[in-house]
Amino acid sequence: MIDIRPVAHPIGKILTAIGGMMLAPMMVDWWHGDPHWMVFLQSAVITMAAGVFVAVATAGRYDHLSLHQAFLLTSGIWLVLPLFGALPFMLGAPNATFTDAMFESMSGFTTTGTTVLPQLDSLARGIHLWRAILHWAGGLGIVVVAMVFLPVMKVGGMQFFRSEGFDTLGKVLPRAGQIATEMTQLYLILTGACIITYLILGLTGFDAVVQAFSTISTGGFSNYDASFGAFLGPAEWASSVFMVLASIPFIRMVQLMRGQAKPLWRDIQVRAYLRWIGYACVIILLYRVLWLGQTGHPEEMLRETVFNVISTFSGTGFASTDVTQWGHLPLMVLVICGLIGGCTGSTGCSVKVFRYLVLFEAVRAQIRRMHSPHRVYPLRYDGQPLEQDVVDSVMAFFTLFFLTFGLLIVGLSLTGLHPRTALTAAWTAIANIGPVWGPEVTRNGSIAEFPTSAKWLMTVGMFLGRLELVSVLVLLLPRFWRD
Repeated sequence: MIDIRPVAHPIGKILTAIGGMMLAPMMVDWWHGDPHWMVFLQSAVITMAAGVFVAVATAGRYDHLSLHQAFLLTSGIWLVLPLFGALPFMLGAPNATFTDAMFESMSGFTTTGTTVLPQLDSLARGIHLWRAILHWAGGLGIVVVAMVFLPVMKVGGMQFFRSEGFDTLGKVLPRAGQIATEMTQLYLILTGACIITYLILGLTGFDAVVQAFSTISTGGFSNYDASFGAFLGPAEWASSVFMVLASIPFIRMVQLMRGQAKPLWRDIQVRAYLRWIGYACVIILLYRVLWLGQTGHPEEMLRETVFNVISTFSGTGFASTDVTQWGHLPLMVLVICGLIGGCTGSTGCSVKVFRYLVLFEAVRAQIRRMHSPHRVYPLRYDGQPLEQDVVDSVMAFFTLFFLTFGLLIVGLSLTGLHPRTALTAAWTAIANIGPVWGPEVTRNGSIAEFPTSAKWLMTVGMFLGRLELVSVLVLLLPRFWRD
């Protein structure tokens, strides 16, 4: 029998903190004389009461977390928190059903950024701030999970990074506190710098906070139907820089803060990520200019191309223009960018650059073996040997990811969605990207018109994709509960 007290206790504490965060949008609505502040007060009381009850009921000293408990904790956090995070939407968003509220909350916590709300411009300020807070909290949480739990659980080859960051084996909870402290400090610095930059570039205080929370978490929720199209110009360049910073390994930036710059500049994953962003921008620009004959202002074309490519690559999901007008090839390039994603150990989403580099190395070694079958070709990543269990985990992740992606496409198609809509909805859900393209999508990118079954399929897809599939699906094995 698995002892769930070490799992429930931290969830209770986090739930209490989330309830406390609801007081911020409450104060914003109260300050502006919006009666909607009562919704956040009610939600905060319910959430904090539940969190305190769970934390007190499971109080004790927990210095050790078993592998089974680690799996339960990661999945439990991303199930329980979105459930309570949905309360302000259920109680205050216009015409929001439980399905809509749960979808919006899960989209926020998983930093996906797809919205089910049809008219963002008319929503109360508190709702906009709460959506941004969901992103911000979820982004910080996934960094901690990637640094602490996934290496221990050997999910998708993440065991390779156990020695890279912190030794957490057998000491998960105490080390989690240390890691969370360092990651939070960096997260706060990036968020503060982003807010100040947006303010300097002319955004209002509220707009700067909302966009910064969404930028640093690579989430993509905006308080405007036009998304980032409401802030065209220098703000797009600034946002592009911060989206890149948020989607490179946080451990590298922590080392940079300690005065160690070389690990960042020499990181093969960072170099590949920046190089691939450059390739995608060049391909799209050449296609738009040479094939479509688009002759807009050069700086404007470059800016909107770079911004939207980085937004998709990092999984942020901001949009500053209608990219469907760029043609089929650019859309295909953006889909590929989304399926690659950011770097491991960041708020970035999808498969991650690290796994593609391992895949390429394994394929290259296999081709060499076909030519010289009797020679030994050791696999290396950034000069370090790759153990076979890392390679096997990465290959298993690829198989499971694209199998789930295919099943999601089929499932969404069966709900009656247009094939293109089903494809991009599955893509955005499993890879936690944000945009959906298709005839059923509203002008502001909302999926409000989707069938209820499609919304739930996407909700499950976002949950699985954010926790990298294996850490959730292992809970479905009967053997997991017997051992």
